[in-house]
Amino acid sequence: MEETKQNVAYSRAMKDLSVDDMPREKALKHGFEVLSVPELMAILIGSGSRGENVVDLCKRILRDCDERLSTLARLSVPDLVNNYRGVGEAKALIILAALELSRRYHSENFEEMPQVVSSQAAFNCVPQHLRDIAHEEFWILTLNRAKRVTGKYRISQGGTAATVVDVKMVMKKAIEHLADGIIAVHNHPSGTLRPSAQDDDLTHRIRESCKLLGIEMVDHIIVAGKSFYSYVDNGR
Repeated sequence: MEETKQNVAYSRAMKDLSVDDMPREKALKHGFEVLSVPELMAILIGSGSRGENVVDLCKRILRDCDERLSTLARLSVPDLVNNYRGVGEAKALIILAALELSRRYHSENFEEMPQVVSSQAAFNCVPQHLRDIAHEEFWILTLNRAKRVTGKYRISQGGTAATVVDVKMVMKKAIEHLADGIIAVHNHPSGTLRPSAQDDDLTHRIRESCKLLGIEMVDHIIVAGKSFYSYVDNGR
């Protein structure tokens, strides 16, 4: 009942804001980068209290922290709950968890994305488990314009002899991740490196689909244990 009352009060308090000024709608329309810090916080905690909308609440919290997120991060859950009406334990935990995630993100050691300059470099980027599993899986590696790997995505998995691959799903994944190029990858649990007629047909269909979309099909790698077959190396 209390939550219902709070939502009603929040709706009334937000009534003077245009749709473009509401944080969630603004983020969806223009992206997170255009949002202020209070607006980003507002998306996290969702609602304010009677007479104070969520954006104004977040502005007040930041003002009390001298506009510094580092100061806010030093507050405890009780500090937030006891000093700010409309902030309960759940909202306080969300705010502090977001700040902790940010801290851990910035503490990571970012390695440059590997660049595919050869079939061996492509093989080195293949998901390691493909060398050992007893069933077939089909993956794509997405690449940027400099042929650096930007992602690895499994498209399908099957049995010991084959996996069904929908070319539309391959292209959908490439488009979703704005790939400039892709490398097709699948494994042969049997240990043979020789491509099948089905492999050849699939490679052709993916290549033709890539051409239509302006995406380069850089290679198709077949993995068999610690060895691999490259369509490019074999002039295919």
